[in-house]
Amino acid sequence: MARVTGIGGIFLRARDVKALTAWYAKHLGISVTPYGASFIWSECDQPEGAGKGLTAWNIFPADTKYFGPDASPVQQTMVNYRVDDIDALLDQLRAAGVQIDPHREDADYGRFSWIYDPEGNRIELWQPLPEAQK
Repeated sequence: MARVTGIGGIFLRARDVKALTAWYAKHLGISVTPYGASFIWSECDQPEGAGKGLTAWNIFPADTKYFGPDASPVQQTMVNYRVDDIDALLDQLRAAGVQIDPHREDADYGRFSWIYDPEGNRIELWQPLPEAQK
C-alpha cells in the first residue's frame, strides 16, 4: 500500500507576507527564498548530538487548548520547530519583544515552550533531550 513517508511542507497564511517572512528570518533564523525555506532531515548528515530528523504529526480536537488558551479559532495549525538551545533562543526573543507564553513543559523526550508570531499564531519550540536523540 502506498503511504505518507513524512512531512513535505508546512504552509502559513499571512495578512502581510513580507513582514511575517522578515519576522521569521530575524527571530527564528528561517531564511526564505522565493520558493520558501527547506530543512533537510537526513540522519546521516546530522552532526554528533544533533539528533535524528523526527517530525511529529498529530490531530487535535477543534476545542483544544494546546494551541493556547486564547488562540484564535481561525488558527487551524501550529508549527513545532526543533531548536538547539531553547533557553538562549527564548532570551533572544524576550529581548526582541516577542510574545512568549510563560508556560514550559519538560518531558522525557525534550523541553517545550511557546511563542506567538506578529499575526497571533502560536508556535511551539522543542529542544530534544540528548537521550531522546539516540
